[in-house]
Amino acid sequence: MSDFTSEHVPSTTAIIAKKSRKILFMSALVLALGGLGSLPAYAQNWDLQTQLELGAVITTGNTEDENIRFKGQFIAAREQWSYLLSAEGFRSSKNDVLAAQRLYTVGSATYNYDLSNFVMTRIAHEDDRFSGYDGQTDFSVSYGQELLRNRSNMTWQYTVGAGMRTSRESGPLGEDFSEAIVRLSTDYTWDLSDNARFIQSLGVDIGEETTIARSETAVESDIMSNLSMKFGVKVKHQTEVPVLREKTDTEFAATLLLRF
Repeated sequence: MSDFTSEHVPSTTAIIAKKSRKILFMSALVLALGGLGSLPAYAQNWDLQTQLELGAVITTGNTEDENIRFKGQFIAAREQWSYLLSAEGFRSSKNDVLAAQRLYTVGSATYNYDLSNFVMTRIAHEDDRFSGYDGQTDFSVSYGQELLRNRSNMTWQYTVGAGMRTSRESGPLGEDFSEAIVRLSTDYTWDLSDNARFIQSLGVDIGEETTIARSETAVESDIMSNLSMKFGVKVKHQTEVPVLREKTDTEFAATLLLRF
């Protein structure tokens, strides 16, 4: 029987260091957004909000699995204008073989006519290595309303708009195609108590070639004034997908959420 030495089996320290570098890389993407919220020059004139979210499950030993989920959101508001930049991703590997990798970014500019009515310009891009697309980008302009303004523990808004979506299929025979879309969305928040809240969001982009729906259902519970635990499920459904691809992706996650 052959002897196993350190030349054949990586040390525990090396394994941990390798995993740590991947976590730090993902975290750096989120912290880059968070750093924007600390710029003092803007803080004097803008109402700034930054939210960072991170969850990870990593195992070593007989099985080496890695699942990392992150999200960063930055909001800046001034007078009647508000701007949002959001980036969220998911990465999964098993025994150093990549199983899933997805990055979804959203940027928007909103003009508030009054406390209840607004117009939003929005652009979003998704890069999902295992979806059958090299990328999908959509642009839309929507009218929205804030509802339930007389309720102190609830907020509810909806938007209705239109725009364009461009999709690029993977592979040498993949084609680019663009289509007009109708966009519908709604966001609902319910404060269950002083330190817990329920969140439901739904967005549907209806196109002639394909329709994409995204939903998030989550419960947040505050641990400290600016630190929360979040339990949620995200669902993405696309009516038409490339051959051998699933139409529905579901993601369950427990993450830590930091606000400042």
